[in-house]
Amino acid sequence: MSDLSLEFLLEFFGLVLWMLHFSVPLTYFIYLRRYARRPWTVKADKEYKPQLTVIVPTYNESEFIQKRLENLVTQVYPTNKLEIVVVDSASTDGTAAIVEDWLKRNKGINGKLIREPARGGKFQALTHAMGVIQSSSSAIALTDADAYWEPNALSEAASFFADPRVGAVTGTIFYVKDRGALSEDAYRDFSNAVHLAESKLYSTPVFNGPLCAFRTELLRKIGFPNFPGSDDSAFGSFVAFCGYRAIQVDTAVVREYVRGNRFRRRIRRATCLLLNFHNTKRYAKKMNLYVRSNFDNIWRTEWWLCVVNPWLLIASILLLVVGTIDDSKIAAGLLLITALLLLLQPSRAWILQQLYLILGALRKLWTKEEVWNR
Repeated sequence: MSDLSLEFLLEFFGLVLWMLHFSVPLTYFIYLRRYARRPWTVKADKEYKPQLTVIVPTYNESEFIQKRLENLVTQVYPTNKLEIVVVDSASTDGTAAIVEDWLKRNKGINGKLIREPARGGKFQALTHAMGVIQSSSSAIALTDADAYWEPNALSEAASFFADPRVGAVTGTIFYVKDRGALSEDAYRDFSNAVHLAESKLYSTPVFNGPLCAFRTELLRKIGFPNFPGSDDSAFGSFVAFCGYRAIQVDTAVVREYVRGNRFRRRIRRATCLLLNFHNTKRYAKKMNLYVRSNFDNIWRTEWWLCVVNPWLLIASILLLVVGTIDDSKIAAGLLLITALLLLLQPSRAWILQQLYLILGALRKLWTKEEVWNR
């Protein structure tokens, strides 16, 4: 093959992969924008106040847990319809003692503390919690110890359960400002816009840990998905595959601190997304609970964006680098455009997310870790 033919092939395939990587998400985002502005196709009743259980799994959360409990009881929600269950996974920093003391000082609150003898992960914590919640509980809300709900967040999320088609609701996250949250904000702004629009279209496969709510009767019937690494998004997607709406609500606002090792946090988030897309649909079919719906189209697109699309970026860049070495002006131009995109915050957040997804995929090749450290 002549040098000219090789240069042409490198330019051609590099260009095709580069265009495919950026055009698919852009096209999807443009398509979703029209749904973001439309009204909901499910009916939320602001007066609907079901008996509700909040489950808080904890591990070494002494810095945040008391503030979290205070935040829960200051929600605009009837106290007599609220139950709080804290599941402490063998914390070594006194978290459980703080919870125990808080419950003693707030006897008017219907609260429980479960002490686990060893740390076993979120699925195990939720399984323990499900065994002690009130039989009258109509909805269960899962949350993190370091989150902060806006005063009406719980009420807004619960109002959507007035529609029997809704099986799961997640909140919309904004980060508490600090010097490291800027890039996180760029990611969240894009993520919130996409998943809200998907929710209005039908359902979203991506759920947010600081506020995930589920219909209790449904969970008692189908349970949580039980596969290694199942987490918030897997819980929401599983509900959607069972034929119910799983939606993100823009009025259920959650504030979250950017804490711990940020690089590790992003890899964790990417890995959990990949585990969701690799396992949840298969799991629903295995359990004979899968129901075909409009969610399948959303799922396929998000699967492509999370599982396939990041590798197209890497492959295109490698081809363009080789083409540039062979003096291809087109390849050099596309590499320059990619570099310039890194100067724009939204583009930089997007490209970094692609790298995290790739690292998350590689990480699962050499570790089976199911319990995460910050």
